[in-house]
Amino acid sequence: MFKIVMITAVIIVGTGWVAYAVWRVREYLEEKKRPKQTTKHLQEVKNSFDDYVKKLEKFKKPTYKRE
Repeated sequence: MFKIVMITAVIIVGTGWVAYAVWRVREYLEEKKRPKQTTKHLQEVKNSFDDYVKKLEKFKKPTYKRE
């Protein structure tokens, strides 16, 4: 009787592991297809970097004359 219960439990647990693995793979593949969302912080950093690049383009190096 104990052997039958243990074999049944092992089969049920094994089936659960396989089902979970299949579910995780499907979730992973769906996530790869979705476009990545940009966070508010990342967008702010990109904007500030663009502003910095524009300022650098306008910047002219000062020329100092040596005496």
